[in-house]
Amino acid sequence: MVNKIAYISLSAKGAGIARILMDKYPGDLYLHESAVGGRGTDLTREFSSVIELTGEIFKNYPALVYIMPTGVVVRAIAGEIASKYSDPAVVVIDVVGRNVISLLSGHEGGANKLAYNLANVIGAEPVVTTTTEAEKTLIAGVGCRRGVSELQVRSALEAAVAEAGYKISDLRLIATAQIKADEDGLIKAAQNMSLPLRIIAHSAIIDCGYEFERSEFVENKTGLPAVAEPCALLGGARCRLIQKKMVRDGVTVALALECCGLSE
Repeated sequence: MVNKIAYISLSAKGAGIARILMDKYPGDLYLHESAVGGRGTDLTREFSSVIELTGEIFKNYPALVYIMPTGVVVRAIAGEIASKYSDPAVVVIDVVGRNVISLLSGHEGGANKLAYNLANVIGAEPVVTTTTEAEKTLIAGVGCRRGVSELQVRSALEAAVAEAGYKISDLRLIATAQIKADEDGLIKAAQNMSLPLRIIAHSAIIDCGYEFERSEFVENKTGLPAVAEPCALLGGARCRLIQKKMVRDGVTVALALECCGLSE
């Protein structure tokens, strides 16, 4: 098994998305023969049938990322699925990059984590449906000073969650602004707390339709109206703020709750 990702696309547009992702997460690119014209030198192989290709490479990679309709992928992998303990992670991305779906081996194979990571790169919506994640509805929006430590981030999160009457284990994910995507202390805190880190695009924060407290200081520093509160609100689906921003030792945390039920 090679230790990288297989990116599989039926179109040149999908291959463009794959190439963006490959800059951050290297892999092999497989492109349908009908879309090969004008291809770059990074193409691993062209193929004529996604079902046949899947049969050949399914067990050769730890993760397969299909940039095509989900139905096509389901038919392609149907005959190859054996066990969640041995199957590779399978992630599906639509051809315009709106959604990144964890389809197979979410926990054991790492498809859930991969879906978040890939979605962060292209500014897409990560779609994770495994029960453990889907039942959790608490989102933490985090902003911080440059260079804060993992301990500072964790302490601020713990304080905010306790203040709101929840536990750290209730958190579904941490959301932050694009400007903080490379913040080492924040990245390590999310990793060691086994929480996805979702990166919110600056354009989404600026256009956020939710009400939140604006910060003149943050706006002067970053050009954004705020970070913690809008990121908490945009980190999930139909969110409402339950804990306004709390500042602790250089870290700002706000909490939002997803209103997932149809009656809510």
